[in-house]
Amino acid sequence: MAKTKSSDSERTVGGILVEDENIAKRNELEDLDLMDESDQFTIIDDEDDHLDDDDEPVELPSTREIATEDSVRLYLREIGRIQLLKPDEEIELARKILQGDMIAKRKLVQANLRLVVSIAKKYIGRGLSFLDLIQEGNLGLIRASEKFDHERGYKFSTYATWWIRQAITRALADKSRTIRVPVHMVETINKLKKVTRQLAQELNRKPTEQELAKSMDVSLVKLHEIIKAAKEPISLETPIGKEEDSRLGDFIEDAETDRPETTVTHELLRQDLAKMLNELTPRERDVLRLRFGLDDGRQRTLEEVGQLFAVTRERVRQIEFKALRKLRQPGRSSRLREYL
Repeated sequence: MAKTKSSDSERTVGGILVEDENIAKRNELEDLDLMDESDQFTIIDDEDDHLDDDDEPVELPSTREIATEDSVRLYLREIGRIQLLKPDEEIELARKILQGDMIAKRKLVQANLRLVVSIAKKYIGRGLSFLDLIQEGNLGLIRASEKFDHERGYKFSTYATWWIRQAITRALADKSRTIRVPVHMVETINKLKKVTRQLAQELNRKPTEQELAKSMDVSLVKLHEIIKAAKEPISLETPIGKEEDSRLGDFIEDAETDRPETTVTHELLRQDLAKMLNELTPRERDVLRLRFGLDDGRQRTLEEVGQLFAVTRERVRQIEFKALRKLRQPGRSSRLREYL
């Protein structure tokens, strides 16, 4: 069995792409032998994402989300060598699967691998690589093979399409965002994007929040919650510039840190204030420090200061008034006016 590696993890190309968390299903598919002498492959993709008897070639998608183009081409070449099933063969395999035939299950899954690719390519650019999308879709295909009931009269591809799409969309909701968003919210976000595009086309302008809320039948508060959930976080380590020698965080101001000029101003004010207080008596200086919280930022009441000095509230008020009157003298107060 041929193997290749992507940037994320080791993947089995000769079989189904799966993750460690799905070991049981991965082991089922690692036994698939998809190699033969043919070099041609086709991908079936009609409007309903169903496989028909007439093959229609599809070009390999070109996108930055594809982890390794060679790996994708190799995988597509291998699954393109598998013969499609005829309706009666599909029904026969479905019957055997119900009886627990694992070989029949593998054959049914193999024959529909191209359906997964056909659906997965429509989700390229949404946060997961093409290989990852195929991997998740294959898990949905396996689930469909376990649940399929041929007696209901519809084709397996019709039934499997729903399971494949569900597996891919859930994977996008769980793995494509830095902060996980519940699946139901992801669906609501997608609806918001769709409604926004539709209204923009109809109105020839960007729709207002009121128009969006009305179209989605939600309140403005709920709309704001949806918009907030839709925002993607950006790493502070994101490279900036052509040379990519700077990071986004280098250009973002830290609001919790004082600017250098502010720090210098505060230090000068502290020094000038200390000089003015030194011109007062020790008791006057201590009363002002306690009353205005100059040392620890906590302002004491007249009663608290009185208890510390064993004097009445009125006496503390008198000391404070006298000290402030001294500081208000023109020769002294002028030092602090430049800070106002």
